[in-house]
Amino acid sequence: MSGVNVTALAVFVFFFLLVTAMGFLAARWRRAENSNSLDEWGLGGRSFGTWVTWFLLGGDLYTAYTFVAVPAAIYAAGAAGFFAVPYTILVYPLIFTFLPRLWSVSHRHGYVTTSDFVRGRFGSKGLSLAVAVTGILATMPYIALQLVGIQAVLDVMGVGGSESTHWFLKDLPLLIAFGVLAAYTYSSGLRAPALIAFVKDTLIYIVIVVAIIYIPIKLGGFDDIFAKAGDALSQTNPATGKPKGELVSGPNNQWAYATLAFGSALALFMYPHSITATLSSGSRNVIRRNTTILPLYSLMLGLLALLGFMAIAAGIKLKNGQLAIPQLFENMFPDWFAGVAFAAIGIGALVPAAIMSIAAANLFTRNIYKDFIRPDATPAQETSVSKVVSLLVKVGALVFVLGMDKTVAINFQLLGGIWILQTFPALVGGLFTRWFHRWALLAGWAVGMIYGTVTAYNVSSPVQKHFGGSNEIIPGIGQMGYIGLTAFVLNAVVAVALTFVLRAVKAPDGADETHPSDYTADAGDPGVKEELPAPTAAP
Repeated sequence: MSGVNVTALAVFVFFFLLVTAMGFLAARWRRAENSNSLDEWGLGGRSFGTWVTWFLLGGDLYTAYTFVAVPAAIYAAGAAGFFAVPYTILVYPLIFTFLPRLWSVSHRHGYVTTSDFVRGRFGSKGLSLAVAVTGILATMPYIALQLVGIQAVLDVMGVGGSESTHWFLKDLPLLIAFGVLAAYTYSSGLRAPALIAFVKDTLIYIVIVVAIIYIPIKLGGFDDIFAKAGDALSQTNPATGKPKGELVSGPNNQWAYATLAFGSALALFMYPHSITATLSSGSRNVIRRNTTILPLYSLMLGLLALLGFMAIAAGIKLKNGQLAIPQLFENMFPDWFAGVAFAAIGIGALVPAAIMSIAAANLFTRNIYKDFIRPDATPAQETSVSKVVSLLVKVGALVFVLGMDKTVAINFQLLGGIWILQTFPALVGGLFTRWFHRWALLAGWAVGMIYGTVTAYNVSSPVQKHFGGSNEIIPGIGQMGYIGLTAFVLNAVVAVALTFVLRAVKAPDGADETHPSDYTADAGDPGVKEELPAPTAAP
């Protein structure tokens, strides 16, 4: 990583300028006459079809940090990093069962966020606030990690990064990228990442197809790659006194692998940005079709993960594993194609970062500002507040990146996964039944949040004393397991037990403003909100 790779940088800048122009032009794409509302700015008018939604969801879920972190985890620890592949396979049958229902009820009642639905379903602003705060907390470090992905690419190209001595020059390229992202998100809302996602996903597929053919040829084939990776991972790590990793997951790690994959699958579509991309679609059938074609991204992810073994076989040795794949690209590809690969990673950061900031801003505006600060806010005022908050969220993420150790940021993102999973009972449970009591769900959420946070805080690693990972020893099993899943089980048990108690004592329940037909109606189906029965309390 000595000097600036001028050719790669030029290609990177070309694509960056291209998507910047697209981001600003997106303000006029499919723009409605009344564009000053959250439906338009924050959900793109709820009008995206199958292919736009597919690219948007792909751009939203498969981020720059996925491009960097999944193979980096395999580069550092071997087979354990492959948990991301089965969980993205598990998640699509799961969401097929509930996302169309969420789309229908949200479309019928004008819900913009999951907290809107929770408030309407359970008649509880307190539970809605808990879901909103959890979503914002879990999203912030996720946005920060997109900026970490951009920073990794800039570092390998020799622009700023760790080799710059002056703090301003070190972070100037990242500051420029942040400024551009903030500007076109403010201007165009969700339409900007939706349009840019076409470029981002096309570049990523091109890079993966070329990499999976070209790099193994240069390294002597997959037999040599796996042999060299196995030898390197079997060596002892001086910090732990144990092997660095495994080429194939051993029996002692299988429970941790399985629970992390399953828990991550449950959590993925609890994130606000996942829901924002979902609610932007034009019909529930668009959602159903997308759950059947989104696994194509899982195929890409499986191929992408193999780059971690290729980086080992290529002899790349770095203290910061996040740089392994960008460095692999620079070492193996011609400079011009390395620039294309770097552009794919960089643009792959801009798309999800934009959607995440919009989702977090919508949560604040609808479920904190309007519910507790200004209940009479107009749609135009809501949109203005959401635009400003989207900027503040990005600033917070930028401060997170510039002021904290990157390892800490990574583990806070793992903590975000533990947190967001605790909203599952209220959201998914509420989509199928009104049996849960609102106070029981709130108590279960609190237990899960406290247990998950405290347990994660007590996990240490050779790198840091606290928040060192996302696994713990499971009582009665004796193997490591995902903290988020354990916390979720406790959450569900508390919610069920307290619901029995609260129903028995006939504790007051909130009004349900939804109707059974709301959960199955598609766009254009007869019936409007005003024709529905008046809200009634659950029995």
